Amino acid sequence: MRFVVTGASGHLGASLTNLLLGGGHDVLAIVRPQSDLYRLEGALDSVTLAYAGLEDLSACAEEIAEFRPDVAVHLGWMGVTAEHRHSDAQITTNVTGTLDFFRIVRDAGCTAFIGVGSQAEYGPYDVALTEDLPVRPVTAYGVAKLSCGLLTSKLAELAGMRHVWIRLIATYGPADDRNHLIPAVALQLLRGQTPRLSPGGQMCDYLYVDDAAEAVAMLGVSPTASGSFVLGSGQVHSVREICELIRDHIVPDTALDFGAVAYRPDQVMYLQADISRIRQAIGWEPRTALAEGIAKTVDYFRSIEVGQ
Repeated sequence: MRFVVTGASGHLGASLTNLLLGGGHDVLAIVRPQSDLYRLEGALDSVTLAYAGLEDLSACAEEIAEFRPDVAVHLGWMGVTAEHRHSDAQITTNVTGTLDFFRIVRDAGCTAFIGVGSQAEYGPYDVALTEDLPVRPVTAYGVAKLSCGLLTSKLAELAGMRHVWIRLIATYGPADDRNHLIPAVALQLLRGQTPRLSPGGQMCDYLYVDDAAEAVAMLGVSPTASGSFVLGSGQVHSVREICELIRDHIVPDTALDFGAVAYRPDQVMYLQADISRIRQAIGWEPRTALAEGIAKTVDYFRSIEVGQ
């Protein structure tokens, strides 16, 4: 099959691109002109690259049309960090760019659109998230993701295209962004520093990035899967437990500074995916236990630190 992927140089996007290429699919990877392509280093001889940001996707519309994709996977997004939660760009760039991308792939003859949304579409809950729970986002980021899912679903219905919207909890793994919890704690410990942490009571669902990529790929090739899917590991662990697992792989006898940082006023304390629907639809199961995934992640960042 022929896949066009936005956000292909990102953590999940690169894992997906590498997986698709390894499975014999053709991939047109859309990346920003300034993107660092280190995550795609092993794929550069086999992937087709097109350069554009969400704000100017029309620049590669002709390349997409010539590529003739079967499936579009939309991972590209601007402003996913905390300081951008209420940015105007959530609407002016992300919603507009998503709709531009949908129109471009629709006009190119694409038959399926896979969009990756967020748990932020739900707002706070203290139960496992299901597809049937009411959505009540509390950030512009969550509203924008929800809007994109609803708009592209309706446009796909009108165009006779299969539509999938994935509400992703959180991913981790080798080559993750260094400012995310797991690599940030690992890097500080590898450098002999003591991370200053919250009390660690947050309960989180972390999915290994290659497992997430496999789920997206399976949804892409499925002829029948459609609608919304919550994507995570289905398991929760406390931030304290996660940080202690990281510590145990690096400096087991070191005490961590839990409670040095207060919880944020808007701190999310519970995030868990109920993966029943995606399991039933495509038979997907996460393969990587948290301890194994953290070990692989720590080994990756240890190799980077040693190589510097």
